[in-house]
Amino acid sequence: MRTQQIVVGDVRSPVLVGGPEGGEAVVFIHGNPGGGSDWLRLMAPIAEFARVIAPDMPGFAGAEMRGDQGYTVADYARHLDGVIRALGVQRVHLLAHDFGGPWALTWAAQHPDMVASVTLINTGVLLDYRWHRLARIWRIPLVGELMQRIATPRLVRALLQHDNPGLDRASVARVAAHLRPWGTKRAVLRLYRSTNIRSMIPIAAVLQRHDLPCLVVWGADDVYLPAEQAYRQTQPFPSARIHTIAGAGHWVFLEQAERVAELVVPFLRTQLGGPNPPQTNPPRTMPPRPAHGRRRTVAG
Repeated sequence: MRTQQIVVGDVRSPVLVGGPEGGEAVVFIHGNPGGGSDWLRLMAPIAEFARVIAPDMPGFAGAEMRGDQGYTVADYARHLDGVIRALGVQRVHLLAHDFGGPWALTWAAQHPDMVASVTLINTGVLLDYRWHRLARIWRIPLVGELMQRIATPRLVRALLQHDNPGLDRASVARVAAHLRPWGTKRAVLRLYRSTNIRSMIPIAAVLQRHDLPCLVVWGADDVYLPAEQAYRQTQPFPSARIHTIAGAGHWVFLEQAERVAELVVPFLRTQLGGPNPPQTNPPRTMPPRPAHGRRRTVAG
């Protein structure tokens, strides 16, 4: 892997790039908190047959996090578009986690002809979703700032370990470190306060018309984005393949990296037109759950 510095507008982002050159690439989009290097264990096997790209998104990791930048979902989609075009990618395989899903899927709805496939890891087009407890705090003016001020590294690590018991200590420390800069804390507050969950509804409608190839992988014990959201991805992606992983939480790709690779790598090989090695125990696709009752979208 090598790092390239990409400037979109006036915002600089370091971008990890690897694999063979070409106009087709798997683009990894982290969420909150995160950085491009979080994907390294999954990028490595994919880089053997595909170009891989993983930016640090504005406000996170090594990207700029100034106070005069934009931190809305639309701003992130525009930044992602700039990275993709700066690197000459014409055919995109999106792979996203957490808030990287809304960023990536907003971009996908604007440029569906450029999207070859979508891989969603504990993220997606969030429908009938209610903000998790931390997000509800971040969205309250002054209270959110106070919460960010008292969120010491030790407190953040303890909270992450409590909510994600499957994360090892090194991964907990890595995720917690992403939240240390004040610029990131400010970006989080602005992002969550500017986001209306109802904005996902038209995105779902656009994507549904295209029925893009989609793989959904979800830690079944996610306390931030409940696993029921995995099955709701069949609304924007009617042909989606759904997999839930028991005993895993929000960062399933760190908790159970090998299992996630067993699902993601063959899917992407197929989408990129390459052969898959034989499997003694091929992954099983979970059937979509039937919908119960009338769907309702909650804005927070």
